[in-house]
Amino acid sequence: MALRWDRCASIELRHCTRNPPSGRPPAESNHYNSDTAGSNAVRTIFAALSKALADLWQPRILALALLPPLAALAVWLALAWMFSEDWARAVSAWIASTSWLAWVRDWGLGSIFVWASGIAAAALMLPLMLVAAVLVTDLVAMPVIVPFVGSQHYPHLKMLKGGTVAGSVWNSTGAIIVFGVLWAISLPLWFTGIGALVLPPLISAHFNQRMFRYDALAEHASPGEYQAVLREAGGRLHGLGLLLSVMLYVPLLNLAVPVLSALAFTHFCLAELARMRTAA
Repeated sequence: MALRWDRCASIELRHCTRNPPSGRPPAESNHYNSDTAGSNAVRTIFAALSKALADLWQPRILALALLPPLAALAVWLALAWMFSEDWARAVSAWIASTSWLAWVRDWGLGSIFVWASGIAAAALMLPLMLVAAVLVTDLVAMPVIVPFVGSQHYPHLKMLKGGTVAGSVWNSTGAIIVFGVLWAISLPLWFTGIGALVLPPLISAHFNQRMFRYDALAEHASPGEYQAVLREAGGRLHGLGLLLSVMLYVPLLNLAVPVLSALAFTHFCLAELARMRTAA
């Protein structure tokens, strides 16, 4: 009888160990899984960025890196040359015709006011420069970057060609419109100090990921796969965009950020597409 009891107790103990009571969920396991998912998300972002940095030094990619900043500089110089005098005259006339700005005239601060307004105008041109740089990258560099990254890093990834020229134009137009609206809405918040530091990178992050994600997947993904990538990796796309937006504040490196962004988003999107197909 004792032997039979010991055997039953042993069997019951093993059953409880393998199948814990349903009233006690494995909280530690859930915590571990969430930590693992978070670390994997960060790992995929930095993996795409590191591969993009390595590819940036390829001769034909490096040559393309100079085009976007030169285009942005050309836009800035052209606007400054065409409108600087008109802007100064308009501000001076506004001061002269506005009664509540009489103190500016009385104290002889008209020239300082015009100079400050010039700085404000330059701040308004910053989004135009960013749009010009990203748009040139999308039009000129992406047709070179996507085949390069695909052939070098994902040669076995089947090309389903779900994207179209019309879809690319619509995507770029929508991205520019949303960027302009968000930038205009956020301008009053710049005077809070913190807003001037936080809002531009956040808005630029959204703009960058939206501009590049479509063309990065247009050749390889089907329309359904494109939507699936956006659903599953939308947060990480914004995270990668934010990291690249912060790099715009680094001198010299910021000149290569548009092409580096194109490389990073192409690496990220194709890697995500390959992972999804493998898991399916």
